[in-house]
Amino acid sequence: MMEAILRDLQQPEYLHTLINPLPIYGLVVAFCGLAATLVFRIRNARVVALSLIFICALSAWPAAHFGEEAYDRVLSMADENGQAWLKEHNRRADELLWVFYVLAAVASAAIVAPKKWPRSSTPLAVATLICAAAALGGGGYIAHAGGKIRHREFRNASPPPAPSESS
Repeated sequence: MMEAILRDLQQPEYLHTLINPLPIYGLVVAFCGLAATLVFRIRNARVVALSLIFICALSAWPAAHFGEEAYDRVLSMADENGQAWLKEHNRRADELLWVFYVLAAVASAAIVAPKKWPRSSTPLAVATLICAAAALGGGGYIAHAGGKIRHREFRNASPPPAPSESS
């Protein structure tokens, strides 16, 4: 069994599937935690919530990296509609991945800046929440296409048209 697990961990498509919930599900949990620290004015827990947001936002990088590594293999396994959804999933990720990096930067600033400027704590936490909401929207948009690649049961719409060469 351990041999099978180690073999799986060498496959980029497996690693992508393993990691890709962190930028969404992990971020939802961290978002709720940060919102709670603001609502209930729990300053001590704020750094923990911001750190979780930072980690979840940065986890978008390995998710995207392993997705790119797995692209050709998954493309060859997918049916025609799945291939169209894979291309759309890849396009969306390329277009929106930067939102997660901005979120990581804002969360990092929200952790560090209040040490020197204490009054910046709440505004930066609110800015982090806003950026996290944008990242969750972008992540959901990316994942919406990703779920349709191999799961025919989720394909309740036609695949998007292939992008033209001129666009």
